[in-house]
Amino acid sequence: MDKTDRSILNLLQKDGKITIKEIAERLNLTTTPIFERVKKLEREGYIKSYKAILDRKKAGLQLMVFCNVTLNLHQTDYLKKFEKDIQQFPEVVECYHVAGMFDYLIKIYAEDMESYQHFLSNKLASLENISKVQSSFVMTEVKDFSFLPIP
Repeated sequence: MDKTDRSILNLLQKDGKITIKEIAERLNLTTTPIFERVKKLEREGYIKSYKAILDRKKAGLQLMVFCNVTLNLHQTDYLKKFEKDIQQFPEVVECYHVAGMFDYLIKIYAEDMESYQHFLSNKLASLENISKVQSSFVMTEVKDFSFLPIP
């Protein structure tokens, strides 16, 4: 990956709807090599997908929760089962297997405290092998930006 590829990736991260023509103009190149580079970056997996980022509050999801989960048993089969099971819940938007005091960190969006309580009691608690759950409620989003700092 060279400087031009990095510039293309940075432009696409800032605006996924930018056209090939606009990228070419900003980089002082023609459209054909830019098109070919973008296709190559997609093929090689640098660009995973294109999506619209929604305003969660306008979508009715007022509550963001980070939930630390500790499992009872840590053998591979139990970890894989938890990772498979957690994917069934649309409220869970991110899940990470972490090192430290907890086994998993999950990010959850909910309409309000009542809907989160329903999720916790009726969905998360239904999973086997959970030992401990600790919830942290986001009061203010200080920085919400998923732009990778490409050097």
